[in-house]
Amino acid sequence: MAPMLEAAPAAADPMRPAVWVVRARRRETADTVSLTVAPAEGGVPAVAPGQFNMLWAFGVGEAALSIGGATAAGVLHTVRAVGATSERLTRLRRGEALGVRGPFGSAWPLGLAEGRDVVVMAGGLGLAPLRGAVRALLRRRRRVGRLVVLVGARTPEDVPYGKELARWAARGDLQVQVTVDRAGRAWTGPVGLVTALLDRVAFEARGALALVCGPEVMMRASARALVDRGVGPERVFLSMERNMKCGVASCGHCQLAGSFVCREGPVYRYDRVRPLLDVREL
Repeated sequence: MAPMLEAAPAAADPMRPAVWVVRARRRETADTVSLTVAPAEGGVPAVAPGQFNMLWAFGVGEAALSIGGATAAGVLHTVRAVGATSERLTRLRRGEALGVRGPFGSAWPLGLAEGRDVVVMAGGLGLAPLRGAVRALLRRRRRVGRLVVLVGARTPEDVPYGKELARWAARGDLQVQVTVDRAGRAWTGPVGLVTALLDRVAFEARGALALVCGPEVMMRASARALVDRGVGPERVFLSMERNMKCGVASCGHCQLAGSFVCREGPVYRYDRVRPLLDVREL
């Protein structure tokens, strides 16, 4: 299952973790933290939006985390505390060390955005691997058509990167819509599925590029809605999440039918994985 995506930076020594240091830490939600990390020695390596790193919490374990962007200060990762390793990573403070292997995997095909409208659809923390893609598209804004960012979350408190979403919306040169499943009285935005937001934005579906990440049920529904709207399935790209352990397609944990997500993915063309998304418990 060759994904036919853009070439992305590869890890110099994929099995040996390097010592990195937390340069900055910011709380996103009650259980989610963003970390900016950089090598203890040397410069920040080249990474591409859509790739992931393996982060090692010393004495606890290793977890695959998507890359949310990179600057001269370091590489951005957002982690939610859902287990022992991720919980320990969320407790890292500025100046503390961790192990990092990577980058691994395929990148978002941003080269295809040239002259096209682009629709970004995220479910919850699925915005994390898409954040770097949006930032890259904004840096080349004049070379891209209409840019649409649609985000769905469980509650207003679960919306990630709220301040950055507000800055994007205030720019005036992209459309940003956020919906939630459950809202209190203070919420004035839409309530419902992220797919319903497609009716609230304008873009030329024919020729458009779509980037989607979130829970598989959300991606399945979003990809179908985009294709129904007129976006070609070969221009809809999904970031598939699996239990990645080694990062180099040796352990088999992330096998998806005949593909290894850590190597061929995590970014796949929808027309190549559409049959797999319809298989229960794959």
